[in-house]
Amino acid sequence: MPTKATKSKKSSARKSARTKKAATKKKAAAKKAGKPAKKWSANVMKHSNSLDLEQHVFESHDPKKVAKSLKHSAEISKRRKGTPYQSAMSMLNFYINRAGKNLEKKQKDTLEKAKDELRHEFGRDENGKEKKEN
Repeated sequence: MPTKATKSKKSSARKSARTKKAATKKKAAAKKAGKPAKKWSANVMKHSNSLDLEQHVFESHDPKKVAKSLKHSAEISKRRKGTPYQSAMSMLNFYINRAGKNLEKKQKDTLEKAKDELRHEFGRDENGKEKKEN
């Protein structure tokens, strides 16, 4: 006899599947109607309150340049909510995650190295913690 926990897991899995199907149907209907699907991530990049970014900053092949640009943008921005480090790292992670499979391996490697450079720029260790000076 199934337990409550088992029933709950099955129920949530069914709900998740229904939600995904509904989203897929909406996208298909939008395509049929000739409307582009909503790209909320592009909207975030344009109108986010986190940073005012230099154009094409994520297209650079130099991790140091990416990190310096993000640091500069984070420090001068009046629209961010967290610390400059949090805002800069958040935007870098957001871009990497949203680009997903469309991001070339070489560029993804550059942006991953930019994370390390960003930590270095802000005086953080490899875990993102502030370095203690002895």
